[in-house]
Amino acid sequence: MRVVAGSARGLKLVPPDGDRVRPTLDRVREALFNIIGPDLPGAAFLDLYAGSGANGIEALSRGAARAVFVDNHPESQACIRKNLASTKLEERGQLTRNRLPEEMGRIGGTYDVIFADPPYNFTDYEALLVGIDRAGLLAAGGRVILEHASKQDLPERAGRLERVRERRYGKTTLAFYA
Repeated sequence: MRVVAGSARGLKLVPPDGDRVRPTLDRVREALFNIIGPDLPGAAFLDLYAGSGANGIEALSRGAARAVFVDNHPESQACIRKNLASTKLEERGQLTRNRLPEEMGRIGGTYDVIFADPPYNFTDYEALLVGIDRAGLLAAGGRVILEHASKQDLPERAGRLERVRERRYGKTTLAFYA
């Protein structure tokens, strides 16, 4: 696993030990950031279920002003800290520990891009989207991107968010909401 582009391009990132975290594949992350890249300079990025922090770190590397990493697991938190330090991006990254989607309202702030990669056994995408909407986390003109198993069906609409795009990469799909 590595940073694909930007100021930290090519630097290796370490995932948490074991199989609890399933990092976004480099090719999927590269495709994602090719789509959202023009929106990143100066953006606020929220990385939900952050795991290793690879997606938020990629956003910072490509010019996001700040990234907030949300993960409830202590090992993931330690891994994110390590990866932020090794990429020298820790000044623009903030970690928070919240249970999702239950504690969505405790995150605070607004974000131009919200990325969520819940565990593959996660099923309540509607609650996640409604939580983002109710907490007012998405900035005007922003978007939410959910990474999920391609075999899983996600809602067309949840709260005020509507699916506007979907891209499939083998067993992984990215769903875009605005």
